[in-house]
Amino acid sequence: MAEVTILDGGLSRELVRFGAELKQPEWSAGALMTHPRAVKDAHQAFFDAGAAIATTANYAVVPFHLGAEVFKQRGLELTQLSGKLAREAADAAIARGQNARVAGCLPPACGSYIPHAFDPQAASQILQVLVQGLLPHVDLWLAETMSSLQEMRVTAQAADGTGKPLWIACSLRDDRTDLPPQLRSGEDVRDAAKLAADLGAGALLFNCSLPEVMEDALHVARDTLAAKGHSMPLGVYANGFAPEPRAGAANESLSALRGDLDPPAYLRWAETWVAAGASLIGGCCGIGSAHIAQLRAHLGAPD
Repeated sequence: MAEVTILDGGLSRELVRFGAELKQPEWSAGALMTHPRAVKDAHQAFFDAGAAIATTANYAVVPFHLGAEVFKQRGLELTQLSGKLAREAADAAIARGQNARVAGCLPPACGSYIPHAFDPQAASQILQVLVQGLLPHVDLWLAETMSSLQEMRVTAQAADGTGKPLWIACSLRDDRTDLPPQLRSGEDVRDAAKLAADLGAGALLFNCSLPEVMEDALHVARDTLAAKGHSMPLGVYANGFAPEPRAGAANESLSALRGDLDPPAYLRWAETWVAAGASLIGGCCGIGSAHIAQLRAHLGAPD
């Protein structure tokens, strides 16, 4: 079996486990404001479970969640704090002999799952703040939950020139499993794979979608990159949401979790992704530190 790097899981429910309260509109950004210790503890829990990478907790530090005025006043401060907390947790893990890195979260700047609402000019300005705040603390960039090709391009541009590698994670349409793999915009995964290569991405991942749609996307991405004469690490971090119609954006409420995705069941899905070529495996919303421990025990590279 190929060597697999274990990523962390979804922060939200880990934050709750350590005492933070998730409320709209701030969502996980509220934990940075009121419970920063919970953020560090959540990162630490994932490292203790065997993750090799912690992703900074600034996913909701955008005007979509904070509002334009609060983002203007506190966006940079909160982003800097998210980087600092993840770095401290990683450094503590390194001191214990672990291989630990920090991925700087570059989230959907105009809201998750709503590619039609993406504003390139506004997104560029938002992402500039996030890059500035995270740059001193991170080892790489992780553009997360990209729902369109345009979102990929603008987010990659924000990280350009920083001297740090960029990983791109795309969110997939998962309301239909009878269609070829698509981004939430309806654009073909083949085009996303080609664009990731053109943008010089260091890895292409699929995230925040149901486990059922990940394997096909990996096959398409792998074959597309091979046909282009290009290779890069592929990865998956699926969510644990119960399948249901989604009329709005992500994080509008605490979504129900499915009952058939405990750590052993998630591992079984992960094994299919590794067989399809994935070498970066973690979890998104609803996938906690117990899931990551299961992945580490069965798939993780030896220390």
